[in-house]
Amino acid sequence: MLSSGPIGWISFASKRKMRVVIVFNHPYEGSYANAILEAVTKGLKTASHEVDLIHLDNDGFNPVMSKADLKGFVEHKAIDPQVIDYNKRLKKADHLIFIFPIWWDLMPAATKGFIDRVLTPGVAYDHHPRGFGLVPLLENLKGVTIITTMNKPKIMYSLLIGNLIRKAMLRSVFKTMGYKNLSWISFNRVKSVSQKRRVKWLSDLECRFAKMSQKK
Repeated sequence: MLSSGPIGWISFASKRKMRVVIVFNHPYEGSYANAILEAVTKGLKTASHEVDLIHLDNDGFNPVMSKADLKGFVEHKAIDPQVIDYNKRLKKADHLIFIFPIWWDLMPAATKGFIDRVLTPGVAYDHHPRGFGLVPLLENLKGVTIITTMNKPKIMYSLLIGNLIRKAMLRSVFKTMGYKNLSWISFNRVKSVSQKRRVKWLSDLECRFAKMSQKK
């Protein structure tokens, strides 16, 4: 079922064109996540938004934080050319979209590694000079959308597991950094629902992003 969390929303009030960075993580080209990527991309391009795809699997992104990475993290200076490239692309983003499957109730390793190695201090956020939490540094970024697939029923993931994606990514990462307009679209029971429903989900998703814009 297509649902959006109460933390944030996508606004359709303005027709301003945007640069949208999509961070995609799924190794299998025939996955439903890939179909979601195609639908989202098609919708965004229908609205004439610029789409910049970061395909973690095709890029061979290494999620492991090395000793050199950690030194750069502390010094606010990335050393990996791939991470530096990702940082430059994020700085130009008006909206950021993550698409990935939920495996064992959380994101895949590459997505977690992207958070650890790319969303770093000096790039995505900094510490408030008076010690009052964090301040966001991606000045163009006006919203973040997370789109996930999983095979658990929504109520099971919510009540028994505790909506870990909402807690880990929306609240612990982006809300803590100070970003607003945060939303999560969750597709549940992907393997067990009918093909007709899966197609309907994709159609609805394409329409949603064909209308997407942000308030000025």
